[in-house]
Amino acid sequence: MSETSLPTESELPTVTEYWDAQAATFDEEVDHGLRDPAALEAWRTPLRTWLPEPPGTVLDLGCGTGSLSLIALDEGFSVQGVDLSPAMVAEAARRCAGRDAWFTVGDAAVPEVEAGTVDAILARHLLWTLPDPHAALAGWVRLVRPGGRLVLVEGRWCPAGAVPPYAQGADTMPWQGGVLAEDLVAALDPLVARLEVVCLSEETALWGREVDDERYAVVATVPG
Repeated sequence: MSETSLPTESELPTVTEYWDAQAATFDEEVDHGLRDPAALEAWRTPLRTWLPEPPGTVLDLGCGTGSLSLIALDEGFSVQGVDLSPAMVAEAARRCAGRDAWFTVGDAAVPEVEAGTVDAILARHLLWTLPDPHAALAGWVRLVRPGGRLVLVEGRWCPAGAVPPYAQGADTMPWQGGVLAEDLVAALDPLVARLEVVCLSEETALWGREVDDERYAVVATVPG
């Protein structure tokens, strides 16, 4: 019996191509599309406490199809979303049409946003896709107004090296497979005034199923 060979680097899609291809079915996952009212409310409730008091501007990095952007809009924020995938951005813009939101195609690690101009940064399951997450975190802190917040929903799904190759260059991402809470705290704590870690692994309504890996949110306040 012959072993199935892994695709070569040149056979893999680019990161942008990969996420573009995911856009059409991305919202079928319960925690992505938030089409189920229970899942929607499960995300809305904690976001009310994690985000600062509205009004203000939320920068949704790696915004995907805009599910969390819609919650922020409903809570009274204006939203700026950034995603590397044009297909994801197009869907987010469609879902949030007519609202106080605008979406751009760009690198969420280094968004083209003026320093100190947003009240909160919101990112969900993004850091594992970045080539230099430490530099991204330092840059994000500079974008937030003093006293504003970073809300980072992350997790650790599998050990480094255990993620099948899915896109060109993905195997070089240092937090491939997710990041342990202790490692994210170590990277972010020197940059912020205070932070809190909220365990989400047992919050099945968020994910639409039971999970057996580490999932959490880090809520950090930028120095005033």
